Amino acid sequence: MFNKIRVALKKTIKTVKESVTETTLSKQRFEKLFWDLELELIQCNVAPSVIDLFKQELEIELVNKQVERVNVDKIIKNTLRKSLKKTIRVQDFLELIKGFDKPVKIMFVGFNGSGKTTTLAKIINLLHDNKLSCVVAACDTFRAASIEQLGVHAENLGVKMIRHDYGSDSAAVAFDAVSHAKSKGLDCVLIDVAGRSYNNSNLMNELEKINRVVKPDVNVLIIDALTGSDSVNQARKFSELIPVSGVIVTKTDSDTAGGTVISVSYALDTPVFFLGTGQEYLDIEKPVVNDLVSKIV
Repeated sequence: MFNKIRVALKKTIKTVKESVTETTLSKQRFEKLFWDLELELIQCNVAPSVIDLFKQELEIELVNKQVERVNVDKIIKNTLRKSLKKTIRVQDFLELIKGFDKPVKIMFVGFNGSGKTTTLAKIINLLHDNKLSCVVAACDTFRAASIEQLGVHAENLGVKMIRHDYGSDSAAVAFDAVSHAKSKGLDCVLIDVAGRSYNNSNLMNELEKINRVVKPDVNVLIIDALTGSDSVNQARKFSELIPVSGVIVTKTDSDTAGGTVISVSYALDTPVFFLGTGQEYLDIEKPVVNDLVSKIV
């Protein structure tokens, strides 16, 4: 996943190492070297705010400092590792939901094609593995066959699905699911809403209404790793409407640059709950910061 970023960083380290002599590295020379890296990182879908962080911390360590060529590799790698640990924030999803009264209301939001419904099914499976009962609310009453798609997952996983007819009020579906969970003493309510496009004001307003009526305890934003540089802009659109508790980045098993994973958490100041690694119910991983960093630098 991080191959392109790793190659770009290796290239920069090599160039800086060749540029360093016994004299100090000037600000002007550093700017030129970093400009080349910046272009590479942009192509890897790394957010500008993350690139700025890399630049600031590398500048502190390299500019106008007596740096021996033999130490350049170590200094740059250590600095980048430190920066990356600031950009990637994770949180234990199961520990988080334990802090709320039952039933815990968990809403899943995301743009069209992000893998939201499949990811929700993976979370149902995870909850069952941890002895937590749940009901799922089929609140995508807009997209054709969306309820049936969710229904297949619900049947496979042995969980009840609350549904209304297509065109119904999504907030009413969510409300009924919460009422059902309370009456049955269930642990969680998982709310699957329609995939959004931030230029569709009706769907975005509907999302805001569901949030207002049901008041979810946890809002999970699903981000597609293939979205690229627009992922941060998409995420910000959601965070303007509802409080985003954390993100799940899907399709990380694909040949992506990896910039989304290291950017979205830092740009939104929101943790990453999971990484989606495939289409099966078990294809979901808790991110470990040190492991991710070691794959990059």
